[in-house]
Amino acid sequence: MSIIYLMPGIFIGIILGANDAASIFGPLVAVGSVRYRTASIFSAIFVILGATVGGANGLETLNTLTVLERDQSAVATLAAALTVILMILIKAPASVSQAVVGSLIGVAFLNGAETIRWDILIKIVAIWIITPLSAILISFSLYRLVAYFFRKLKNVRVQDLVLQYANLMALCYSAYSLGANNVANVARSFVTGESNLVVAQLLGGVSIAIGIMFFSKRMTFVIGKSIIVLDHFSSLISGLALATNVFVFSMVGVPVSATQSAIGSVVGTGMSRGQRLSSRKTKIKIILGLVLTPSVSGIISVLLHLILRGG
Repeated sequence: MSIIYLMPGIFIGIILGANDAASIFGPLVAVGSVRYRTASIFSAIFVILGATVGGANGLETLNTLTVLERDQSAVATLAAALTVILMILIKAPASVSQAVVGSLIGVAFLNGAETIRWDILIKIVAIWIITPLSAILISFSLYRLVAYFFRKLKNVRVQDLVLQYANLMALCYSAYSLGANNVANVARSFVTGESNLVVAQLLGGVSIAIGIMFFSKRMTFVIGKSIIVLDHFSSLISGLALATNVFVFSMVGVPVSATQSAIGSVVGTGMSRGQRLSSRKTKIKIILGLVLTPSVSGIISVLLHLILRGG
């Protein structure tokens, strides 16, 4: 496989890792439950594991959404990466999953609307809408359930010890789920007729891991503190809810936004504590992510394709 076709996928994998690491362990690092270096190392390991073991379903979905030539697929992936960078620069909500689908549809329109599997696209969009809502429900339910048993631990030192190890396990679970769910966004551009899917998933997982290990620190501290100040127990529940939500959709085979799952998880946790964390700003942020990211990505992919093809 030519390196020129690999580069856009590796590029977006690094961006994904750098951007979404904050959703995985930002709150945990912000409240001091886990050190950043520990969080990044464990996340890198488990994101690769999730990508190679559980990434096939999402990859199949994106591969059947539309059929593109290798150069078109590379252009679509590059357009998605540029879109995410643009969204970050203007401080707008960025979802790699939504950027990738938007760019694929944009290029596919140049081939003709009949090349798009509209049933699959409708399924993807429907699940995107459900994602933050299901995260709220899962975190709300988990908080009530886990808190019931946690309160039975009367010894404070035992509680602290349980939280310490449980938070690390939740972090690994979240990283695995991210790899399983989002590797399709990266690995799709690596797949050709003769390609081994596992190799593509492994390369995608490694790309995401590089982003987590070397480029996520700033985003982790910025986003981790800006989401909301959580206590150690609430951070655990938020992490478990995020991981479960993303993992469920990886089984369904639809790449979703880890950021929107994280927001939903924090909101649900707050609701369980009697706090209203779902502000108008939060709702606008989610809606903008659903509409703006794929739209901008689609436009950029069309323009980029036309420029590279000479109009």
